[in-house]
Amino acid sequence: MNWGSPAEFFAMGGYAFYVWGSFGACVLMMVVEPILASKRRSSILSSLRREHLAETLENK
Repeated sequence: MNWGSPAEFFAMGGYAFYVWGSFGACVLMMVVEPILASKRRSSILSSLRREHLAETLENK
């Protein structure tokens, strides 16, 4: 496709909302997912530490 101006490029032939909305949603998920994975990992490690401590105290 040939666009005559940057405005035509960003309008995407009338599909700009769908195209740029999809692009934005994808970028948002690529930023949010590692943050959520890191929080889940921290939560799991904390839970495992508490479990290990409880077992240690129980066996004494």
